[in-house]
Amino acid sequence: MRADRISQQSSAFALAALLTLAVISGGGGVRYGLANLTVQLAALIILGVHRRAFAEFWSTAPFSLRALIGACLLLPIAQLIPLPPGVLAVLPGRQLVLEAHSLAGVNIWFPMSVDPARTLVALLGLILPLTLLIVSYRLSRRQLIWIAWTLVGLALGSVLLGAVQVVTQGQSGLLYPENPMPGVLFGTFANRNSAGLFLVSALALAALLPAPSNALRFTVWRATICLLLITAILLTRSRTAIVLAALPLAMLFGKTLGTKLSKARENPSKRRQLLKKGTVAGLVFAASIAGLLAFAPGRIGDSVDRFDAREDARSYIWEDASYAAGRYWPIGSGMGTFDEVFQLDESLENLTPRRAGRAHNDYLEVAIEAGFFGVLLIVMWLAWMAWMTWRAKLSAHKWNAWSGSAILAGIVSQSLLDYPLRSQAMLGMAAFAIILLLRFGKADQDQEA
Repeated sequence: MRADRISQQSSAFALAALLTLAVISGGGGVRYGLANLTVQLAALIILGVHRRAFAEFWSTAPFSLRALIGACLLLPIAQLIPLPPGVLAVLPGRQLVLEAHSLAGVNIWFPMSVDPARTLVALLGLILPLTLLIVSYRLSRRQLIWIAWTLVGLALGSVLLGAVQVVTQGQSGLLYPENPMPGVLFGTFANRNSAGLFLVSALALAALLPAPSNALRFTVWRATICLLLITAILLTRSRTAIVLAALPLAMLFGKTLGTKLSKARENPSKRRQLLKKGTVAGLVFAASIAGLLAFAPGRIGDSVDRFDAREDARSYIWEDASYAAGRYWPIGSGMGTFDEVFQLDESLENLTPRRAGRAHNDYLEVAIEAGFFGVLLIVMWLAWMAWMTWRAKLSAHKWNAWSGSAILAGIVSQSLLDYPLRSQAMLGMAAFAIILLLRFGKADQDQEA
């Protein structure tokens, strides 16, 4: 038993180190292959050391989760299997590939993906979340909470780095300076929307999870941390992150009110008073947020002003991306190939000096890259998350589980306008959120908290 506990502690430290590396080095997306490779190699080493955990996960984890993970792995693998030219010719959108082979004078077997190298990169990107899911599945609940607060600490470190970026107008502190935006907080990310969502995720953990230890006056520390994170979210000037920050705050309010109502169960008059006070507090909070949005000064006001933006190039990208999805439907062009295939279908009236790079709607991008099977996988993941969230209401640790739900809801929502899961850092956060939802949401599993 003691040896197993020590083994779990070492696993928890290894995962905390891996997440730290992912947040520091994995926030740049596919452009930064060497940084991503560093994270993936570290994940492979940890996975190799935890061979027993690998076997235990695939034999004991819920079948629904194993099936979803297996399908996510099999999809890019299937797209990399070489096919004979005759089969390739009947697949939609492959005419240019065949014409290129004809011009080169070759008649070879070729994978389903129009760019196998890109699809291989997409497959390798799954190493980190797979490692986190497998190794963290065997940890105690107390260790998961400790890792969660490590993520909150990483978010605060990102805020400190972001403060330098904001104060120096982007002249110092930027890890990815190719997209300069003076006065905007990026932290350890190349994309301010992903930076904002990471901070929202940390806000959900800080607001809803119990303290890692019985710290004195932890309520004050929790409020201070949440306030710092909220301020930093505003400074990212990410509209989606600013809106999504309301979710963990609303959940914190619900948790606090629910706890007090539960303690006053035997006193109906006190419960009525609590409900009245809760209603008033909720209205005051809503009015305060409205006042902040209306009269916010300085850089925070600049963030709010972005909601008045009338022109958004994303709508033009979506128009052309929808056409591209039809070209490759129902097979898809191959995971990770959007930037290559989109150039074929970008209309002249929507053309700009900058490349789109992404569809700025991950559901639409998956429809292009993976077709019907990718869309089906998304629907199945959404159904699984909704069911696990609903089931968690029966758990004694439901708010801990719902902190994972809040993170996943933020990712699902921002994916409508951006691409949060295209970085190693947010892939790691998503995997950890799934584990929180799974492990704390089981009513019949009273493991050590």
